[in-house]
Amino acid sequence: MAEYLAHSRSKSGRKDTVADHLKSVAKRAAEFAEAFGATDEAYFAGLLHDLGKYGDLFQSRLRGEAEHVDHWSLGAWHSLSHKQQGLAAALVVQGHHVGLQRADGDSLRTLNPSRWEPRMHDQWRLTATGLEPLLARLQSDGLTPSAPKSSLYSHADQHAASTMLDVRMLFSALVDADFIETEAHFNAVGDEKSYRKPGPRLDPERTLEVLLSHVQMLAQAPTAHEEVRQLRARLLSDCVAAAERPQGQFTLTAPTGSGKTLSMLAFALRHAQAHKLRRVVFVIPYLSIIEQTVHVYRELLAKVMGSDYVLENHSLAGTHGVDDGAEGVRCAQRLQAENWDVPIVVTTSVQFLESLFANRPSACRKLHRLAESVILLDEVQTLPSGLAIPTLAVLSRLVERYRTSVVFATATQPAFGHLDAHVRKGCVSGWQPTEITKQPLRLSRAVVTWPRPDERFGWTQLAGMLASDECAQALCVVNLKRHAMELHKELAKRVAEDGLFHLSTNMCPAHRKAVLREVRERLSPKSGRPCRLVSTQCVEAGVDVDFPVVYRAWGPLDSIAQAAGRCNRNGLLPQRGSMHVFVPEDEKYPPGAYEQAASVARILAAAGSLDIDDPALFQAYYRQLYDIARPAERNEALTEAIARRDFVEVARLYRLIEKDAVNVLVPYDVKLFVSLVEEARGGYGITRDWVARARPHAVSLYRPEQNALVTRLATAAETGSPDDWWVLSWNRGEKVSDYYDPKTGLVHKATEGHWIA
Repeated sequence: MAEYLAHSRSKSGRKDTVADHLKSVAKRAAEFAEAFGATDEAYFAGLLHDLGKYGDLFQSRLRGEAEHVDHWSLGAWHSLSHKQQGLAAALVVQGHHVGLQRADGDSLRTLNPSRWEPRMHDQWRLTATGLEPLLARLQSDGLTPSAPKSSLYSHADQHAASTMLDVRMLFSALVDADFIETEAHFNAVGDEKSYRKPGPRLDPERTLEVLLSHVQMLAQAPTAHEEVRQLRARLLSDCVAAAERPQGQFTLTAPTGSGKTLSMLAFALRHAQAHKLRRVVFVIPYLSIIEQTVHVYRELLAKVMGSDYVLENHSLAGTHGVDDGAEGVRCAQRLQAENWDVPIVVTTSVQFLESLFANRPSACRKLHRLAESVILLDEVQTLPSGLAIPTLAVLSRLVERYRTSVVFATATQPAFGHLDAHVRKGCVSGWQPTEITKQPLRLSRAVVTWPRPDERFGWTQLAGMLASDECAQALCVVNLKRHAMELHKELAKRVAEDGLFHLSTNMCPAHRKAVLREVRERLSPKSGRPCRLVSTQCVEAGVDVDFPVVYRAWGPLDSIAQAAGRCNRNGLLPQRGSMHVFVPEDEKYPPGAYEQAASVARILAAAGSLDIDDPALFQAYYRQLYDIARPAERNEALTEAIARRDFVEVARLYRLIEKDAVNVLVPYDVKLFVSLVEEARGGYGITRDWVARARPHAVSLYRPEQNALVTRLATAAETGSPDDWWVLSWNRGEKVSDYYDPKTGLVHKATEGHWIA
């Protein structure tokens, strides 16, 4: 009998037969899918996913005698012969190498070997001309795929968003199983597969004990005013009590500085304990907040629960937070990041939400881990309104079908319940969350001064005000980076340079991190040194700084409230802090939704006084914003792609950051800059490790047409490299500050007149 191999031999000489690989993947995929009741469907897909490897042409490929061999389409076509029961499996088998494709009849009919035409590459060839020889070889190995009794796929015209998520969850179980089994073969020791170490299991009871002990210790320390401490204790109590409720959709509305980070975790752990859940996923919009959150969680849990208990998964992960010598820990975290086999995950909104709408195996691989989890989404007001309805529909489906609980947390809770009727078109359960806090939590730590009608301030006038002794420690938040540069320039004429700081995304992450570290040190009670910070919105939404005086340019109401959260944050001033809202003479805003939200805030202000400590105000604000923005009518291309169940288009169109961007390496750290450039151009090229070291020292720029701005600013990191990595055109011998200012970041004449990301 001929021997059919699934892979080339491992370094140890181990052979991996098709039969062994199919059985191993099917069994593991079924185990992964057990959490959402799809074991037989996952097993069925596992047995068929590499059916084409029984083909003679694929065996020739393993011997180096052929290339561009399609070994997945025939397994998908056989799955389709089982009609409704085989449709989801057909999609995931087809997609396990090339990504989920389209679920319409015309696209699926192209899998028919009698009608098959090369796709994706003009040299692709089917591994066999028909199914019969492959099925005979499969059966001779004792494998007979039995169609599942039911399928996750629904043909119903409505609820397409739910069906697409169901397919992705099955896809996730299959591709993770396939990756793990393939990896174990190539890592074999002798003739035995060598599997990666499984991640630790969540111990919610022990973790909650550690957390509550830490919170009790914090409550005894004089780091906040008594009123703030009492509010934090009340929030924690409400979260622990609410965790006993049945699983579902929740909101957590709490003022900034009220201890949401720890209270949310307490809710999640007690909820996981009560309902026997497997993990906690903390989703945060900004890297600056992630760094704070991960630091808190790691400091709290690492010594007791182990260094691999918390995973930090985002574009800068692996570049900090781990000792330089801990290569083994970094390696373990890279493996955990692939499939989230870890109790607590801290990740970004971009990483998490875009994965829920992705079609590629690498992005979807972790999704099956979301079943039986608690998902905490912080600062949810940052969710773009044009993506709100499909996002809510998919999150609702996670709750409805996958034993997942979802918490939306913020100080300025959006009125997403106002969109319930639209959400029900994507998921039958809609969006009607339960508030965790028993009564509205209010904490007024600042007196807010609102602008008078027609009152405008120029940057020179504003700089004079900020240079006064009353503003020796003050934050000023503006809407545009150009405004921040102009105000910083005016202030530099009036105050000492060592106490003046600037913050914007013109500065690389490492630079911003260093500035915030210095700012926090100066704001500490023991310091008392001058500290004036001019910033764009990147300082808002969760960044832990505490100024006695805050100025905020007019903008969206939630942004104004977030800026207020940086004023007297811990309530330690002898009197309330001062928050001044002003309108610049150059009243300009980032275009689109931001500008529209600022206009809605203006309408509410004209109708009466504004109390940014009142949660009811934000319900009215968001309802009016949705009535004007009409999120159900926005992003029509995405809505239509979901209705067509076109996984390729949905993945392309669902983007939290709309514009295409490139990464430009800058000489913030000159020594590292030179080293990275030489490495990229010296034959090593751009590796994953290179990207990990470069990201903290890169600035993102929107990609203009024809790359006009980028090509004037930078050159490709290496010849033939991906065009999303560039190097600032600075050469040794030139002044670094002419290209990258140590105070304000990226500067270059080529940037004038261009919108920079």
